[in-house]
Amino acid sequence: MRLRHIEIFEAIRRTGSLTEAAAALHISQPAASKLLAHAEAQLGFKLFERVKGRLVATREAEILAPEVTRLNQDLNSVRRLAASLREHPHGHIRLGCAPALGLGLLPQVVRASREAQPGITFDIHTHHSAELVQGLLNRELDLAVTFDRQDYPGLTRTPLGDTELVHLGRKPGSQTTTRLADLMNDTLIVLDSRDASGALLQMAMDAQGLNPEVPIQVQTHYVACALAEAGCGEAIVDAITARAMLRPGMVARRLDPPLKVPLSILTRSHDPLSNLQREFMERLRLACDALRQGMPV
Repeated sequence: MRLRHIEIFEAIRRTGSLTEAAAALHISQPAASKLLAHAEAQLGFKLFERVKGRLVATREAEILAPEVTRLNQDLNSVRRLAASLREHPHGHIRLGCAPALGLGLLPQVVRASREAQPGITFDIHTHHSAELVQGLLNRELDLAVTFDRQDYPGLTRTPLGDTELVHLGRKPGSQTTTRLADLMNDTLIVLDSRDASGALLQMAMDAQGLNPEVPIQVQTHYVACALAEAGCGEAIVDAITARAMLRPGMVARRLDPPLKVPLSILTRSHDPLSNLQREFMERLRLACDALRQGMPV
């Protein structure tokens, strides 16, 4: 299927009408009919059947639909990027980040970048590590900010600094620090061990011979914080997210000994960085330094 075939396919699926699809694509109805006929001739089967005056997708079209929808979304993404590059010549960054960093770190860095260069635009995606890596390799992202400490073929990992895991909850007390062993009788909310921070926590508990019951396991730091705020238990999350999610009645305590979580930015190894990307990375590094110096939470 050609790109124009994808457009007419999606337009007819969305409207159920050749006339309305033609109007959506700003072409005449005969041109739309010719496009549909050409697409069906290329594929060797019909895409739509007329049912009670409406065009309804055939079984073959329904099987094709998810892939065609994905391609159409990619096409729209290319159009938005091209429009942004045309309308904002000062630069555009396609940025990926771990969900927790999108809450506690990126907002101030994006603001500082736009204050320094008002024309810059961002396309920000929050994903877990595997999706960030794939987004970079597929050239869907320019930069990815992550807790991940792993090195990947074709990607360069640049250290930005570190944060640390903290205890966040409603557990009373005047202590500013706590040991993992002191939390073992509490209702714990922890991160999935497939998460870099969750894996670090699991290794620390294993090293100390701790094997607590974990009634609540989550995928993201801020969900753990929200559950702790609701009184569901005591969370162990990174300090950046804890600071952003700290609410009245909640207490954040550093762990003793501390569990450091490195922050990194991933880029494609063979692509030269633009000055815009270098400046953004430096702002990220400075923001990480400022957050680290602001400990405890």
